[in-house]
Amino acid sequence: MKIESDVHSKNMIKFAQENEDVLVLSADLGTSCEVKEFPKVFPEKYLSMGIAEQNMLSWAAGLAREGFRPFLHTFAVFLYRRPLDQLEMSIAYPNLPVSLLGFVPGITTPGGVTHQSIEDVGILRTIPNMTIFDCGDATDVESALNICKEVNGPIYVRMLRGQMPRLFSPDKPTEFNKGRVISEGDDVALFSSSICTEEAMRATQWLEKQGISVQHVHVTTLKPFTDPLIAESIEKVKHGVVTMENHVTIGGLGTAVGEVMLENQLHKQLIKVGINDEWTHGASKPYLLKKYGLDAASLIRAVEKILDKDLGFKEEELEEIRLEDYDRV
Repeated sequence: MKIESDVHSKNMIKFAQENEDVLVLSADLGTSCEVKEFPKVFPEKYLSMGIAEQNMLSWAAGLAREGFRPFLHTFAVFLYRRPLDQLEMSIAYPNLPVSLLGFVPGITTPGGVTHQSIEDVGILRTIPNMTIFDCGDATDVESALNICKEVNGPIYVRMLRGQMPRLFSPDKPTEFNKGRVISEGDDVALFSSSICTEEAMRATQWLEKQGISVQHVHVTTLKPFTDPLIAESIEKVKHGVVTMENHVTIGGLGTAVGEVMLENQLHKQLIKVGINDEWTHGASKPYLLKKYGLDAASLIRAVEKILDKDLGFKEEELEEIRLEDYDRV
């Protein structure tokens, strides 16, 4: 598994070179959101809007009406909590092509409750015309801007920054509203998103050594949620379904999967691995993953519940598991 850095920074410049209508708007977080190099290349396409997100969203709506394609850069919480009215009435209601790139989603920041967007998907899934895309690795990040262009309407992207894993081949870009099958199996269906997919891949390797076959799907498009692969994967397995997300277990990936199961009358047990109904606090990502039950160990315990079987799992066994080359996915 390769570790990449500054993925969005390079991709945003490349995308602007290929698309004349692109504008980058920043809420005084250009460095933190990996666009500090952008104005050096395209000063005329860069607008620093200051710490005034409500104003930035209103500007973006006006620019979109004039034929531009605005890409907003700030932390995820500042794109939907404070400016929710502007997001709904000025951007989503008129269905304008505004891309909201929200950085440090969920518990990927040590900033604590004021900076952690743990309920964003649940809120934004309820807004008409809104599309939601959740990045899990460098390939997802590189695919995000083209997906924004393909959607051609309001889209919220849970964006990653800094160093991140390359879980999937750069030659196989992520597709809109299409999950990525990581492993095939008929015992348990597993749907993971965001930073949880890396943990899920580690857990799946351990489970396969115990003879448990897992139908593992990495999900990036959280709205719309109409990919037929979801229902097909659930129908395929004998036991049950586990979802794993960097989000509260209310309103996000687990809820969306549950809705598919209900609509298709797929009568299997569902366990949602994610943040419980509580506020999180600031700390390192590995600590928070373990504390709030978003790590590989938590997933294995969920599978044990699905199977109603003690697999003899010991956490130290995960230390021996290293993700090898997943470029085939």
